[in-house]
Amino acid sequence: MEFGTTPLAEAGGAILAHSVMAGKKRLRKGLILEEGHLAALAEAGVAEVTVARLGPGDVHEDEAARRLAAAVLSESSGLRASEASTGRVNLYTEGRGVVQVDRAAVDAVNRIDPAITLATVPELHHMGEGGMAATIKIIAYGVSGEALERAEAAARGALRLAPVKLRDAVLIQTSLTGDGGEKGRKAIAARMETLGLDLVADVVVAHEEGAITAALREAKGDLVLILTASATSDIRDVAPSAVRAAGGHVQHYGMPVDPGNLLFTGDLDGRPVIGLPGCARSPALNGADWVLERVASGIAVTPEDIMGLGVGGLLKEIPTRPRPREGKGRSREAAGSDGT
Repeated sequence: MEFGTTPLAEAGGAILAHSVMAGKKRLRKGLILEEGHLAALAEAGVAEVTVARLGPGDVHEDEAARRLAAAVLSESSGLRASEASTGRVNLYTEGRGVVQVDRAAVDAVNRIDPAITLATVPELHHMGEGGMAATIKIIAYGVSGEALERAEAAARGALRLAPVKLRDAVLIQTSLTGDGGEKGRKAIAARMETLGLDLVADVVVAHEEGAITAALREAKGDLVLILTASATSDIRDVAPSAVRAAGGHVQHYGMPVDPGNLLFTGDLDGRPVIGLPGCARSPALNGADWVLERVASGIAVTPEDIMGLGVGGLLKEIPTRPRPREGKGRSREAAGSDGT
């Protein structure tokens, strides 16, 4: 592609590189200059303009963006593309779920030519219907057809939406004082609504292994959630023990996300079980949200997955946290993790 300043008389058919005033009318960059445009500029006293000209084998920015978007999309991607404009095409979700990103593929696209760019939301980011999952921007007014072909090959399968697969959830809360668990119920119900799941049942039982075990045996939802009055402090604590007593399996305890440390995962009769940290009573983001989002979309969350969440796992402090990381009159060393 050629780029530079040229006399107005030689600019016909070129792409206007910078917006310019033709009298009272503004000619916007990206415009293909025609005779009427040149006449208006000449009348306004403009003698030369900065333009771009596509060379043999070059592809216009809009066509390049359309082609790259088509390469990313497939019938099963769960995404749709916007119309191309100024070298940009946005990709939107067609439903609710988490976005699965092939980082190697995205990096490969972005390393082919500086003028070809693909930007996405973070890996496994939860989105509602119509959310922007990615944007393709061709920075120059045109790109090499050869480079575009390589980018198309690299982009195939780079992005897809994993839609929500679970339908409903059951919440089991424990109480030490007879509290009805309204705060926890409200926060969890809001989370389920965001995920697209129905909270079909919620029960409050005594903070005892037997009571939790009985409630687990009665639970009928696709997802079973346990929120205990006293935070789970060990994999042998009452809630994990109750899962095992009910015939289930505890897969992992603890996570390097704060707030959210005291979470455990397991399964019961083929259904996921999540022991929620106490901070789940707050609507603020915590580690449980990351696990819930993935599980709701049918994505297995392994112990290795959880233990890999440390980078970026230091989340914003919750003002109502019982034992904040740093509090008045308390050192970092003294700060505990109750309820996290």
